[in-house]
Amino acid sequence: MIPELSNPSVFMKDPQKVQETLQSMQKAGSNTLQVISDFDMTLTRFAYNGKRCPTSHNILDKSQLISDDGKQELENLLNTYYPIEIDSTRSIDEKLPLMVEWWTKAHELLVQQKIKKDLLAAAVGESDAMLREGYQLFFDHLHGHSIPLLIFSAGIGDILEEVIRQAGVFHPNVKVFSNYMDFDESGVLKAFKGELIHIYNKREGALLNTGHFQELRTRPNVLLLGDSLGDLNMADGVQDIENILKIGFLNDKV
Repeated sequence: MIPELSNPSVFMKDPQKVQETLQSMQKAGSNTLQVISDFDMTLTRFAYNGKRCPTSHNILDKSQLISDDGKQELENLLNTYYPIEIDSTRSIDEKLPLMVEWWTKAHELLVQQKIKKDLLAAAVGESDAMLREGYQLFFDHLHGHSIPLLIFSAGIGDILEEVIRQAGVFHPNVKVFSNYMDFDESGVLKAFKGELIHIYNKREGALLNTGHFQELRTRPNVLLLGDSLGDLNMADGVQDIENILKIGFLNDKV
């Protein structure tokens, strides 16, 4: 067993099954593996030194690119909807329309702020965003072994890409499916591209991107990383899975 799995903070429903899955993956080799991961609070830290770290949305919300009134409105949305997102007594069907409502309102507010594309890098650089401990080894090891890393995020793609880029690990094997900004010819945010990706429609997103998974059909072993129940379906577009190991980070309400 991998030593880290004996850490008291690691919980496994069936340790024997985990061991067998790992052994099967190792035997098959790195050329049969692909990694699918959430971003916010999965590849990034949830907190550091007792202080919450920002998500890709939070980076913008708290930046100088947002007016004081805009920040207050975004905080009001967070205080209203985040407790619903993490409420284990509510069903996904109950949460779904409320999550769509939250992100739609948040995106509309961001568009109203007339954010300039060329100021995004500075906003990320000035933020407290941090990739999770061990990120350098993780990203570099996958790149060194040509293992594809698909990041599936309900956050803001432009921001999360910049976080990875500034950390020096945005390697060619990394692909991102997320909510991307659409800028006008003068570089001012005018809308968000395509359909909204939120934490509960990642399965639909996975199935819509079967072309990506088709390219990786020789990689039937999947390492899946996430921090919410909605992340469990991110691999649903992968055909003929042989082994899948799902790792969840329990960040909140521990």
